[in-house]
Amino acid sequence: MGGSFALALRQANLVSRIVGYGHHESSLIIAKELGAIDEISLNLEQTVKGADLILIAIPVNSIAQCLEEIKDSIEPNALLMDVGSTKLDITSKAKNFLGSKLSQFVPTHPIAGKEVSGIQHASADLFVNRPLIITPLAQTSHELIERAKEIWSAIGSKVHLMTANDHDKAFAAVSHLPHLIAFAFMNGLNEQQDHDKFLSIAGPGFRDFSRIAGGDPKVWSDIFFANKENLIQQLSLFKSSLQFLEQSIERSDSQTLFESIEKSRQSRINWSINE
Repeated sequence: MGGSFALALRQANLVSRIVGYGHHESSLIIAKELGAIDEISLNLEQTVKGADLILIAIPVNSIAQCLEEIKDSIEPNALLMDVGSTKLDITSKAKNFLGSKLSQFVPTHPIAGKEVSGIQHASADLFVNRPLIITPLAQTSHELIERAKEIWSAIGSKVHLMTANDHDKAFAAVSHLPHLIAFAFMNGLNEQQDHDKFLSIAGPGFRDFSRIAGGDPKVWSDIFFANKENLIQQLSLFKSSLQFLEQSIERSDSQTLFESIEKSRQSRINWSINE
């Protein structure tokens, strides 16, 4: 995500110099070779000093510690953003760690990820025509919110504003639960003796359904724990719906099963039309 953002900024001629920080120098070397960054840094505080735009693109469970480490190095007018998939936990912790720099924090979430991770998969076009959610705090500078909107719009995003609470409720339903289901489905399949045989004849439908099961386990376990209450609520609703279908099949209730599938089909069609 961070590499794609850097490439997108460069493609849009929005930056003159990009410094990349990370724990693995090998990844930073690749980022520089790909043109995503101009300079490699292994010192977090030094990376932030002098920057007018800071993007934190790390697993959600690590963001709070990062904020604490960089707070004293953030320039007075710098725009600070993250790309975490949960927002209530991050904004709550930001209030504890950022102090006087809290007004400079504009929490964002690009709805544009891939099931694969790593700088080698970065793309300057990742954010084009994709939603970008901003969940500002009450203390966030209006000027910096506008700057963030301009930047994300310039690289192709469709910007939306939400509260952190509404964001986490929504994405528990449309992102976090689907990933959890995909992981559970693949594990259930792999535990069967003939899973290799089954996979050898799987088609495009299986590929589409199971794609997100390729997600990074560190990233997604952090997300599940960070949004635990909303995810458990959505999981309960899903289990009820699944049980309803199961009971319809057990009873050979073809009419109820048909109506349930048709309702689902129409909902999916309407979403596709309005997307």
